[in-house]
Amino acid sequence: MTRTLTALTTILTLTACATETPTPPAPAETQMTSPAITAEDIAAETARLNAFLEEQFNLEVSRSPMTQTFLGIKTDYDQWDDASDARAVEDFELLKAAYDTMTSEFDFEKLDDSAKLSYRLFEYEFKRAERAFPFRDHGYIFDQMNGEQSGIPAFLINQHQITSKSDAEAYIARLNGVNEYLGRHIENARNAAEKGIRPPAFVYDYVISDALNVITGYPFNENEGMTDSPLMDDFRKKIDALHEAGDISDDEHEALLDLAIEALVISVEPAYQDLVSYIDTDRMNATTEDGVWKLPNADAYYAMRLNLMTTTDLSASEIHDLGLAEMDRIHGEMREIMTKVGFEGTLQDFFEYTRTDDRFFKPNTEAGKAEYLAEATAMIDAMREELPDMFNTFPQAEMVVKAVEPFREKSAGKAFYQRPAPDGSRPGTYYANLYNTKDMPLYQMEALAYHEGIPGHHMQIAIAQELEGIPKFRKYGGYTAYTEGWGLYSEYFPKEFGFYEDPYSDFGRLAMELWRAARLVVDTGIHDKKWTREQAIDYLITNTPNPEGDCRKAIERYIVMPGQATAYKIGMMKIIELREWARGELGDAFDIRDYHDVVLKDGSVPLAMLEELVEEWVTETKDA
Repeated sequence: MTRTLTALTTILTLTACATETPTPPAPAETQMTSPAITAEDIAAETARLNAFLEEQFNLEVSRSPMTQTFLGIKTDYDQWDDASDARAVEDFELLKAAYDTMTSEFDFEKLDDSAKLSYRLFEYEFKRAERAFPFRDHGYIFDQMNGEQSGIPAFLINQHQITSKSDAEAYIARLNGVNEYLGRHIENARNAAEKGIRPPAFVYDYVISDALNVITGYPFNENEGMTDSPLMDDFRKKIDALHEAGDISDDEHEALLDLAIEALVISVEPAYQDLVSYIDTDRMNATTEDGVWKLPNADAYYAMRLNLMTTTDLSASEIHDLGLAEMDRIHGEMREIMTKVGFEGTLQDFFEYTRTDDRFFKPNTEAGKAEYLAEATAMIDAMREELPDMFNTFPQAEMVVKAVEPFREKSAGKAFYQRPAPDGSRPGTYYANLYNTKDMPLYQMEALAYHEGIPGHHMQIAIAQELEGIPKFRKYGGYTAYTEGWGLYSEYFPKEFGFYEDPYSDFGRLAMELWRAARLVVDTGIHDKKWTREQAIDYLITNTPNPEGDCRKAIERYIVMPGQATAYKIGMMKIIELREWARGELGDAFDIRDYHDVVLKDGSVPLAMLEELVEEWVTETKDA
């Protein structure tokens, strides 16, 4: 690993955020004429900047009812966001005005270290928004990963809590607003298509399937005794609980149900039928060209996406070559495990064995899926007991493990994490997609639980939003290379503490890392080298142990989320590289718990800034 990491270090040092994160100097005349800066000056300017950034965050939140709901705020609880392009332009102009105000009215040299980091991060946020803004219509409006066809029910089911009658009425108001809200997205998709921006052909069936799942079941059919549709089921359960608690009367309960049924029939159903009609018609214009190379100004768009996701200026070719090198290294470590378990044959033979033998999978039944969730929860609970050996700081928020809901499990990703509500009303959640247990091998269960749960995303995200004394945009913002780099690193370092005792679980850990290395190859292959979807799927099937269904779904994800998949491995390698550098510099004074504090204590940051924070910590530790 050291040889590859050293190569990456050279690349990152030369390129990471070179033009994105300058430290603004104080104006020359101020440096020459101002008296010495006092502690009072620093405290005052820091408080002023923090107040300004808090005001900007609150302004942004006030313009997004859905963000308010994510944050547990019930203002505008009955509304959807404005999804128009005019609003996107207006939002960017407000961000630019805030950036101009910050850079002209605040003295960087009078800020304390934390406020200087906040200043630089806000500047970074503006610069990357500025770079992305010309491509705001390049992302596919409807696809199997991000489209509102599944986003709307996921939001209402998982985010819109009902603890009062007014909350239920707000839910109904949102149901009544679906026709307009989803209609705006359909309009955006039509406008993008006129510019030649539409997803490849395979996406269309997924979107139609997701949409029809939402409007299948009561009350969309006349048979009242049939199974509730997903939103009807969610609303009924939530107000049943309200009724059982005595918060609404029998009459109020029935009246709310009637209003929800009316909203589903009058607003939700026609909105989704319009979507199905549009998607079904537009599919005739779709092609099998999968990469973003087909889009307008494609090279600049993909370069922007790689920069956005990795927080570096690594080129597509550099990322591709890095992935190939990592694939070779990890294959070598896998062969060592083959020897340990006494398997005879080629690595590809071993892959075929681990992807097909029944011993590595739960039955694809309700009982098998329940066993998977229970065992994943037990793994996280066991890890929680060992955290004091690894960390000094722990999140207060609780965490649970759930299966991805049936209405979106067919198209959703393999696993993902949802942050807890800041007020504690909703725990952090690790979602496991158990649509087909053959796509969730047991030898990967341990690494997957650590990545999505503890010590992975839950530790990083919950700790970040519980930090005190920093602006909220740092608590709730994020950089994919940092966040997913931490998740992948969290699969890796538990081995150093005695986890992965089963060689097959260790093989699963390597398989997960191999998967992220392969992403460097296939993402750039698809979007830069014009690989076809089948070519990329074949690469994963040949070079990883993952089942074919897993490989197919993954490639389809990378196609509609260009560049995102490259962030994991690059972020992980940087975190390990910095750790080993710090260990070498500090010797016996190095404590991994302190290192993890350094990585997590400032929230999510670009990789070049993380490097600066580690260097500062090493210097301070040496001085102490």
